[in-house]
Amino acid sequence: MAGFLAAGPPAAAADADLVRNGGFEAGLDGWSCSGGSGATVTAPVHGGGSALRATPAGQDNARCSQAVTVKPDSTYTLAAWVQGAYVYLGATGTGTTDVSAWTQTPGAWKQLTTTFRTGPSTTSVTVYTHGWYGQPAHVTDDLTLVGPDPGGPGQPQLPAAPTGLTASATSSTSVALSWSAVPGATSYTVHRDGAAPVSVTSASATVTGLAAATTYTFRVGAVNAAGTSPQSAPASATTPAGGGGGGGLPAHALVGYLHASFANGSGYVRMADVPASWDVINLAFGEPTSVTSGDIRFRLCPVAECPNVESEAEFKAAIKAKQAAGKKVLISIGGQNGQVQLASTAARDTFVSSVGAIIDEYGLDGLDIDFEGHSLSLATGDTDFRAPTTPVVVNLIAAVKTLKARYGPDFVLTMAPETFFVQLGYQYYGSGPWGGQDPRAGAYLPVIHALRDDLTLLHVQDYNSGSIMGLDNQYHSMGGADFHIAMTDMLLTGFPVAGNTARVFPALRPDQVAIGLPATTNAGNGHTSPAEVNKALNCLTKKTDCGTYRTHGTWPGLRGLMTWSINWDRFGGWEFSRNFDAYFGG
Repeated sequence: MAGFLAAGPPAAAADADLVRNGGFEAGLDGWSCSGGSGATVTAPVHGGGSALRATPAGQDNARCSQAVTVKPDSTYTLAAWVQGAYVYLGATGTGTTDVSAWTQTPGAWKQLTTTFRTGPSTTSVTVYTHGWYGQPAHVTDDLTLVGPDPGGPGQPQLPAAPTGLTASATSSTSVALSWSAVPGATSYTVHRDGAAPVSVTSASATVTGLAAATTYTFRVGAVNAAGTSPQSAPASATTPAGGGGGGGLPAHALVGYLHASFANGSGYVRMADVPASWDVINLAFGEPTSVTSGDIRFRLCPVAECPNVESEAEFKAAIKAKQAAGKKVLISIGGQNGQVQLASTAARDTFVSSVGAIIDEYGLDGLDIDFEGHSLSLATGDTDFRAPTTPVVVNLIAAVKTLKARYGPDFVLTMAPETFFVQLGYQYYGSGPWGGQDPRAGAYLPVIHALRDDLTLLHVQDYNSGSIMGLDNQYHSMGGADFHIAMTDMLLTGFPVAGNTARVFPALRPDQVAIGLPATTNAGNGHTSPAEVNKALNCLTKKTDCGTYRTHGTWPGLRGLMTWSINWDRFGGWEFSRNFDAYFGG
């Protein structure tokens, strides 16, 4: 039966919407999607904060369905808002003539609607939506089935909206919520401003990953088999001022890597010759004696390779001079060639002792984790970033926590993962629930999450990257403002990992985030011109120059920029650092 694009007839006074969770605000609760093809997303949405996104693959047309209890010999109207190349909406098991409707509406919302009558003995129908074989993902939202309520004993009724919601800040990064339990509710959804809703099973929750000195507004919905209630009255809380993971950085900081142990085409730069523009200087690199030893060594570039290298004494004196001027000097571990896998507790302990020895020898301020390549990957079955089980991940987290405890609250901790290990986690996490995916996908997420209260700065490398899907469910490519806007928005908004709205990676504070870029075209793929860098900063901190991408907030407290590298910036006439100084008034 052909579909049509129009609103259905008005519901009679006794009619009700019988679909459970038709707005997908409670994830996929109540829905079954073929082949694991469905996931809830926060953009695009037609109403509320979530929608269904289902992706056909092979001989699977991404069918998501729900069995609904109905009244015999009654008329029902099925409707949904959809977008996609081919999207179908229908009902089976009606007892009369099964119906369906379809449309082609890529990139724009349209409403599909169709009507059917149940047979004289029909008490249940199956409503569904699906795409078409070989076509891209389709999106569905606000799916309803309106008609006579079958009522009667045992039929679930929509729960009441929660009452008594209170919110209080428990730290600079967290807020505790509580509300009165709703009779008949089996779970609750917590909504925060524009963030993805989070599902909890009790009448309380603690929301983490918030920004200091920021006001947040929360609402809560109650969920049972009939669906999700209207949201509660709002409650707000303001987090106190405070930080995490070391201090002493300016409001807007410039971070750069110094090629201290090797030379390349950019030339060697002595520590004393690093300009005052650089607030954090990462010594590249401390590297392991073998991949799995955990034994990290650092040495200055040999004279044969770097004729102008300073002496050890001069290098240490220059570090002290930088620190006296308010700069931070860190040891960066890993890099492109320094694979580090802490696969055993022995390697973990050796890592702690050897990194600590380097920090003590040179009087450094902290540690930068630049694990690349195959340093981090997730074991099969390790599917929850909040509770990792993979030894190389668990041991790295433990090692860093030990170092943090040893050196105290002023210890500076930074990380420089690639997009593959962070933002790709929005689509894929590890080898996936059925295996077969690259186990490195999203593998940094458990490390970042476990250390977020100790983390000073995360500067993801927005370069040497493939195209990555943003929160708008569009792919973004490196080299322009759009890529940096979309990638940074993910960190500052948070995102469901592998599309699972029950496992949302919480937003980082803006003061914990810097954008990582190559200083010149020679430094790496994805070089971004100063004009495009400034557009990205304008969008993220002022919400101007955003182009077609819509950010989920405005963050004037964004910490700053990171670049590979100080040496390459000198090679390029200091264009990168001078642009930073001009933008932030340095």
